[in-house]
Amino acid sequence: MTFAIGTHELSAPVVLAPMAGVTNAPFREMCRKFAPGLVYVNEMAMATPVVHKNAKTERMISFGPGEQPRSQQLYGSDPEIMGKAVHILCDAGRVDHIDINFGCPAAKVTRQGGGAAVAARPELLRSIVRAAVKSASPYGIPVTTKFRMGLFDDWLMHVRTGQICAEEGAASIALHARTVQQHYSGEARWEAIAELKQAVGSIPVLGNGDIWEAHDAVRMMDETGCDGVVIGRGCLGRPWLFGDLVDAMSGRPVRPSRTLGEVCDVMAEHAKLLAAHMGEDHAMRDFRKHANWYMSGYPVGPEVRRRLSTNSSLAELDDIIATLDSAAEIVEGGERIKRGHTNGPIKVAVPAGWLDANARETLDTDVTVPDDGDVMALSGG
Repeated sequence: MTFAIGTHELSAPVVLAPMAGVTNAPFREMCRKFAPGLVYVNEMAMATPVVHKNAKTERMISFGPGEQPRSQQLYGSDPEIMGKAVHILCDAGRVDHIDINFGCPAAKVTRQGGGAAVAARPELLRSIVRAAVKSASPYGIPVTTKFRMGLFDDWLMHVRTGQICAEEGAASIALHARTVQQHYSGEARWEAIAELKQAVGSIPVLGNGDIWEAHDAVRMMDETGCDGVVIGRGCLGRPWLFGDLVDAMSGRPVRPSRTLGEVCDVMAEHAKLLAAHMGEDHAMRDFRKHANWYMSGYPVGPEVRRRLSTNSSLAELDDIIATLDSAAEIVEGGERIKRGHTNGPIKVAVPAGWLDANARETLDTDVTVPDDGDVMALSGG
């Protein structure tokens, strides 16, 4: 199966979702080893610090040698700032693809009307997408968007959001099939993806939510009619999932679950790449979460998990791996153990007055820019 974002032909309709503190260059390199030719999106960056050339943000927007396409997600609620940020990245030749995030559920931004709350004000959302597309178009850079179903079950906006994005020139759209209130709890509601696809047929629609194994992606596409999938938590500790997805979508047999020895080989390589990227001391503290994800579902025992959670060097990691049974297999159901965020439902924070009677109608034409320009780091949701 082939798929394109802009002029970028992909080997399968599969995109890695940006995840804060996870989808940096080493992680993306590990994923590409199993499935080159897909879209692996960098960690989300804020548009405001891009414009102001914040040093930490500048370091975050980095790509490996030969990485194609160089895909960067941006967050911002100010159309002017978003347009400037996109222009800066495109003009400097730093990116091949821009994804705009409208799904951030963080209370500190939704309380200001930003993040996932932007979709409640369709004309503001329209202005943001229009500014991004206008800035990227002269460079031939495609702009895509990702968003949630809405704020609450009784305040859904995914169809209207998708239609606006299509009208303003987005190359594709992706839906995380949960509301902000759900956060990461419960089940993703794939029927919303089907509804979005039926309503927005002019551009590709990608589905996101609860893809833990390769056959989940095939089932999502069959059940919803969506054009592709976005993979988030399902690949944590399992970068080979992307290779499995390409096989499944191509009609080839999908490999059985990896033995513990195979998992450890991948884990050790990932740790070395991360150490080269950020220095061993910092990398090994950061890698503790990855080690936990790699071991999910394997019968390694509490002492091994404790040692991995305090590991501080590559040598120590090698010592721990040497004690493990390389032939051990994942427990039944281990592939579907949820990794990463599982919290929710949450109390959704919105600006004062938004929940008053008739407030929603007044928001339809409200283009007031949220006061979240000082936000420097978020997870995209």
